Amino acid sequence: MKTRKEALAYGLSFPDTYQDAPFHDDNWQLVRVRGSKKAFLWTYERDGYINLNVKADPEWRDFWRNAFEAVIPGWHQNKEHWNTIILDGSIPDADIKRMIGESYDLVTNSPSKRIYEAVKKIPKGKVATYGQIAEMAGDRKMARAVGNALHKNPDPDSIPCYRVVNAKGELSGEFAFWGKNAQAKLLMADGIEVVDGKVNLKKYGI
Repeated sequence: MKTRKEALAYGLSFPDTYQDAPFHDDNWQLVRVRGSKKAFLWTYERDGYINLNVKADPEWRDFWRNAFEAVIPGWHQNKEHWNTIILDGSIPDADIKRMIGESYDLVTNSPSKRIYEAVKKIPKGKVATYGQIAEMAGDRKMARAVGNALHKNPDPDSIPCYRVVNAKGELSGEFAFWGKNAQAKLLMADGIEVVDGKVNLKKYGI
């Protein structure tokens, strides 16, 4: 990734985003989130290269700066929370996209991301309830949101949503996991007993 066009196109691939030029200066093109209008991707040309400003979690901010010489403290922004990516060709596209994605998640505080990260923590041979996942994601009141997020699971291979059951240990409906008994089969492959569509939470709950 070396061009502004590529960076903006990737930024605009995220949900509910739009492009903006707030300074009446075409050199500054931003991608914002609708509703909050918060910017998570700033693009501009500086010293012959396209630069991107992205928000960075303090836990990852220094990791990226140490990993690539072309990642520096945010230029013209709070250097504690922003990094600048210089598109000089030295950073793999996958890492640039990851940094942009992290910036989007930080600005939107995406509950779905927190839910998916919580589900990933369920070990093989165990299950968790919707309420437990909601609590692990930071808000026990969003148990219904957990169900919605898991039905839209973007990466079933790494997000084991089949390990989530309701408060009684009951499995989801047939529609949720690609057909009749699919969730039960996946759980049994993990070594979990399923009896009459239910899992013993005392034995298999996290």
